[in-house]
Amino acid sequence: MFLSVFDMFKIGVGPSSSHTMGPMVAAARFLDQMRASPFGFAGLRVSLHGSLAFTGVGHATDRATILGLAGFRPETYDADAAAIALAEIKSTHRMSPEGLGQLSFNPATDLIFDYDHVLPGHANGMVLMATDAQGDVTLRQTYYSIGGGFVMTEDELAAGKDTDSGAPVPHPFKSAAEMLEMARQTGKSIAAMKRANELSRGGADQLAAGTARIWEVMNGCIDRGLTTDGILPGGLSVKRRAKGIHDALIAERGMNLTAPHTINDWMSVYAMAVNEENAAGGQVVTAPTNGAAGVLPAVLRYYLDHVPGASTAHIEDFLLTAAAIGGLVKFNASISGAEAGCQAEVGSAAAMAAAGLCAVMGGKPEQVENAAEIALEHHLGMTCDPVRGLVQVPCIERNGLGAIKAVSAASLALRGDGTHLVPLDACIETMRQTGEDMSERYKETSLGGLAVNVPNC
Repeated sequence: MFLSVFDMFKIGVGPSSSHTMGPMVAAARFLDQMRASPFGFAGLRVSLHGSLAFTGVGHATDRATILGLAGFRPETYDADAAAIALAEIKSTHRMSPEGLGQLSFNPATDLIFDYDHVLPGHANGMVLMATDAQGDVTLRQTYYSIGGGFVMTEDELAAGKDTDSGAPVPHPFKSAAEMLEMARQTGKSIAAMKRANELSRGGADQLAAGTARIWEVMNGCIDRGLTTDGILPGGLSVKRRAKGIHDALIAERGMNLTAPHTINDWMSVYAMAVNEENAAGGQVVTAPTNGAAGVLPAVLRYYLDHVPGASTAHIEDFLLTAAAIGGLVKFNASISGAEAGCQAEVGSAAAMAAAGLCAVMGGKPEQVENAAEIALEHHLGMTCDPVRGLVQVPCIERNGLGAIKAVSAASLALRGDGTHLVPLDACIETMRQTGEDMSERYKETSLGGLAVNVPNC
């Protein structure tokens, strides 16, 4: 099983990796399938199912799907061009994706939110259809957005999770136990093993440039969030808070009035800055999802700005270690809120961030695994119940608390020798089982929890 660091950390757009980025990616894949078909097409249709239907409007699923069919992709997304294209499609009921000519598409009738039929493969299902001149469907494909911007067809999902067809990597591990055993046998750190795996698929320059770009986008997202105020879109009238908190923290410096626990506010404000940008539809990095995109950047920024002896030379090790842990969670459980609740999103992000911080602060592999386990264990059972389906309440603050838990988990692990009662593998399996047992009301459907107990206007 191999998941690249660039699979775990994708540059894209908010507010959701599974509900915004995933549908856009699925639409792009469907266009490629249409281009490869010998048939001609005259129109397009889409039906959204499960969580994509229930929270699709709040997560901009409809907008992302339409733009994906028009040829937009998350990694090259241009907000101004997208707004122009969307207005034109709504006005003319036509779009012209490259190589396919002019196709009819009326957003009011050709994009259906199907609340009654959940597709069998995953809670985030969508069916894309191409039609002929008579309106008959001549090409159909079912896609599942399985979290973190990952998309699979129904056939790919049925084939199983381990579908990597690339060349063998030097350190293939499918569990934390295998990872630790390989570390003991080779004497390598988790980051070193992950780096060797990455280099077996690409060059050192590509890895260095790619990880540097990931952090550049993450850090830029923090900075934008710390300097932007106003009201977030969506109708809840949620006020951006990161700028005000950051301004106050800067003003308090040097006044000898700051309590020791104020460091928690720094961790939180970095995370909140990212998730406010995400909620506004800005450029973010899935880490491992958009709903949990603030945790890991906040912990890395905390390390660089607040930990004595921190070095930018350790950024790559941080990201590689975090990606190794994220890959284990994704392969053995889920990183999708629609599949397992927020334990799968913020919980996974906290585990990844804790592992990365522990590693760059000198933790040995056993301590890194312990840090990840502590962070994930204390998110078990967390529901995903966004108010009005928006990635705002409770998501923004939840990322801040996830960052604090990640730092605490790394610190506790570093105080020990790596021995502990609950293995990371057991914690991941517990998370998977808990997700299976969790009511669908609490898995990104906005049918339970805060979503029904907090006024929506």
